[in-house]
Amino acid sequence: MTTAVIDHTATGYSIGHALGMARAAQLAYKSEGEVEATAREWGFDRVRHHHTTFTPPFPLQDTQAYTMASPRMIVTAFRGTQPVEMRDWLSDTTTPPWPGPAKTGFIHYGFGEALNSAWPKIRAAIDEFRDNDQSLWFTGHSLGGALAMLAAARLHFEEPNLTADGVYTFGQPRACDRTLARAYDSAFSRRTYRFVNNNDIVPQLPPEPVFHHVAELRYIDSGGTIREKMPVVGGLLDRAKGATADMLAPASDGMRDHLMQGYVAALEKNQH
Repeated sequence: MTTAVIDHTATGYSIGHALGMARAAQLAYKSEGEVEATAREWGFDRVRHHHTTFTPPFPLQDTQAYTMASPRMIVTAFRGTQPVEMRDWLSDTTTPPWPGPAKTGFIHYGFGEALNSAWPKIRAAIDEFRDNDQSLWFTGHSLGGALAMLAAARLHFEEPNLTADGVYTFGQPRACDRTLARAYDSAFSRRTYRFVNNNDIVPQLPPEPVFHHVAELRYIDSGGTIREKMPVVGGLLDRAKGATADMLAPASDGMRDHLMQGYVAALEKNQH
């Protein structure tokens, strides 16, 4: 691999940059040694790992992430968790909302605890590494996508002079209420891109109307094409097509579409 895997000079949206952020999110699932070796291959000379534990009333018990830096760019990537586990506790409608960053709206309690446990280390790493006015990016898959979005929100609303240059998430669940979603969309217009792969089950949770998604959806259809817009009827038909693509296991489509390799494969396909 070369530094071309991630464009350190990127300033805006492109499929190629989204692919780089997807690979950074995928790397969060690897061991610390693999993260450090791969980061060096990609041109990042500094890495800090963030692994913390906590005891909320959910199966979720830890947060894992890493921050890597080069002279031009800093990336914090959050690790996700198993979709079967997430589906169970994200479906719980008794989950209490938690005050959002700088008292802006509300967020999912479990996500708030997860981010809060790792935030001091993440914030310290950004301060340590940002010595050349580098661009700042957050990314993550699944639970990690929700934490990436909330980390960017926390940084912006608590420290308005430090807004991330971009946030790329893949298969993230709903993370906040409508108030925070609207404020976030205003602050991060053309900075956040939320990828959803066809019938991925996790972005459908937690249930509305308490929790909402932020904007800038990038929908991957059943044929693997990335679409910026999908009409409601067309989306329903496309999801039905995706659900019946595997006649031997149609019910597994929501889990299969959540896998990170599916997101990476779609971005690779659309890059050409």
